[in-house]
Amino acid sequence: MVNVTDGYGSSILGYPRIGPHRELKRALEAYWRGALDRDGLLAVGRDIQERQFNELAATGLTQVPGNTFSFYDHVLDNALLFGAVPKRFEPFQDEMDPLDFYFLMARGRPDLPPLELVRFFGTNYHYRQPELAAETEFSLHPEALLDEFDRAKAQHIELRPVVLGPLSLLLLSKAGQTPGQDEFDTVSLLDKLLPVYEQLFEILAKRGATCVQLDEPAFTSERTPAELAAFERAYQRLSKAPLRPRMLVTGQYGDFGAALRILAASNVEAIGLDLASYRIRPDDLAAIPGIRRKRLYAGVISGRNVWRADRYVTLEYLNQLAQVCPDLVVSTGTTLLHVPYDLLIEYDIPGNVADRLAFAKQKVGEVVSLAKALTEGPSDKWRKRPTEVHFKQKHAVRQRVYAVTPEMRSREPYEVRKQAQQARLNLPPVPATTLGSFPQTTAVRQARHELGQGRLSYDDYRKRIEAEIESTIRLQEDIGLDVLVHGEHERNDMIQYFAELLDGFATTHYGWVQVYGSRCVRPPIIYGDVSRPAPMSVEWISYAQSLTDKPVKGMVTGPVTMIARSFVRQDQPLHETADQVALAIRDELADLEKAGIAIIQVDEPAIREMLPLRPEGRAEYLRWAVGAFRLATSGVKPDTQIHTHIGYSGRAEVVDAIEELDADVTAIVATRSIEWVVTALEADSGTDHGLSHGVGPGVYESRSARIPDIDELDELLTAAAQAITPERLWANPDGGLKTRHYWQLEPSLRNLVAAARRVRRRALAAE
Repeated sequence: MVNVTDGYGSSILGYPRIGPHRELKRALEAYWRGALDRDGLLAVGRDIQERQFNELAATGLTQVPGNTFSFYDHVLDNALLFGAVPKRFEPFQDEMDPLDFYFLMARGRPDLPPLELVRFFGTNYHYRQPELAAETEFSLHPEALLDEFDRAKAQHIELRPVVLGPLSLLLLSKAGQTPGQDEFDTVSLLDKLLPVYEQLFEILAKRGATCVQLDEPAFTSERTPAELAAFERAYQRLSKAPLRPRMLVTGQYGDFGAALRILAASNVEAIGLDLASYRIRPDDLAAIPGIRRKRLYAGVISGRNVWRADRYVTLEYLNQLAQVCPDLVVSTGTTLLHVPYDLLIEYDIPGNVADRLAFAKQKVGEVVSLAKALTEGPSDKWRKRPTEVHFKQKHAVRQRVYAVTPEMRSREPYEVRKQAQQARLNLPPVPATTLGSFPQTTAVRQARHELGQGRLSYDDYRKRIEAEIESTIRLQEDIGLDVLVHGEHERNDMIQYFAELLDGFATTHYGWVQVYGSRCVRPPIIYGDVSRPAPMSVEWISYAQSLTDKPVKGMVTGPVTMIARSFVRQDQPLHETADQVALAIRDELADLEKAGIAIIQVDEPAIREMLPLRPEGRAEYLRWAVGAFRLATSGVKPDTQIHTHIGYSGRAEVVDAIEELDADVTAIVATRSIEWVVTALEADSGTDHGLSHGVGPGVYESRSARIPDIDELDELLTAAAQAITPERLWANPDGGLKTRHYWQLEPSLRNLVAAARRVRRRALAAE
């Protein structure tokens, strides 16, 4: 480990990797379309790496993390580091360049679905889930890790390689399906995996590495006794490896729980705690046997929000921690992957908001400054505490929230609404629809850019968007969809679009954060009381509806997803902010209804993603999250049909919460196939749990380039109809189609309509 002899050390657990100007995104997309060769892409990756470790070393950090760069996803990188190639990809490994093989697993191809895309511990980041089989054999492939380490060492910078810990690698993986075999527990592979970690340790030690960082975020979630026993066994063994660097084991994204005591009792030298997410009391820390002998990486700077830390409160807390763990390193609670690069390049954020913000570069500065103040005492710049900045509260918004009654969160009974909606809409059984977005063409993006640059008038912009909307409506009519959408061509990102139109939100120009691969978003910042100055989507939806006799869905983002995908103010409880957003959305729904829109989709994909990682707090979270959704959607008439788009979960409390949302139709993210959703729905139908309203279990993965055939879709829809009856079944993809090409989208939707009609005919014939 890099020795910290002069006072207290400073470090971070990871850094953004897309490039300050999204260099990696542009290079990846150029490579994928054939406009950049492999050497060019590799050169971009090396440049990002080298700029990063040089800049971090220059900030004054006493330790710099390495192996945090990725061309697509670090979890997939770690699976390949240890040779965990899914069986279905093995036939292609020898015939492909390693980089192209890597992208094959991450992106798939029409005849081979990619690895599943899974949200990472309640963040907006998604990882590609490794697939393991009982017969998986592990092997070490450290070339990329060692290449970066050597390049940094040649510049007299020692990196601390960051590797996913063995238990988290296994727990974040899924059991690949082998025909004729039952699923197995991925943790059962631990004894085969540990020797490969020992091989890596030996190579690193011989290379001159003094410390290796093992991330174990899976243990900030609820874990079984067997998993905790495996964790203990793993670190008892690894910490006794005969030749290894010192080990730092981190617990990012929450409370490390029982894992902290296990590590304190082992020979592991250092432990990293996410004290920004879960601030453990110094007295409670002191009560853990063995903790005083460890180097504590005190993660007091949040890697998940963009708010500056209160340096006085934080320094006082660090002084208390130093009394318990004298060998202390000031650090971030998580990697800084989840925040933008640099606040200083933003020019449009109001000054009173910008003064309270810290992006990745500023957070590194906070870490270094706190470590120096802990060692030497506060500098002269710290002598005078800055005046607290208070945002102006909106009295009308707060009064409106305080005036919310239980009746405002409820609608007429579902059966009453169902009859009124059928009388108005006259939809056939198993209606076919999509979930909102259609591909964003180059012309649309160019029009939006020119509007922002002032080179295009709003009237001309509106005409271009209206032309795209009409084209989308005509295509859907030709395909035969029963409920249409306007395509969301006016929206850059569903969160940012509404954030730009709501008071209380700030948006950035360059605040890009990686979601997965080359996909980046600019999360808005909720800094004040939220209200809606004017209608946000009515103009576009009304125009689309004027073009057709078929119903066109209004498309609005739900309150929980708006706050989940934003950086949220911390001076009031989340439920108050959620209710403020809900009331703004309630107003939007009222205006859509007045404009004659009969179906409104309020997307809430994040409602299960924000579920606390541990059981404590889940019931209270679901109470206010469900309440916010119902506040947003309960102001419409019975004959207005409310749809939502949500991730399904087998947890009974989440299934109950979906039912309590009381949406007329719930579209479910099924990821790659709906078999598991159908199984869950069948199980629900035999219990008091389950979904009693309309359900659209997504029948194909919208993010995949694969085109499903009619027979496959027919089979899946038939199974769903048997589970929930054809009267409640909708046919739809499992997400929006923004990232697809029209040559992929059109045949997929035509097959979807044909399959839905087959199921419909059989259902009507059986009556």
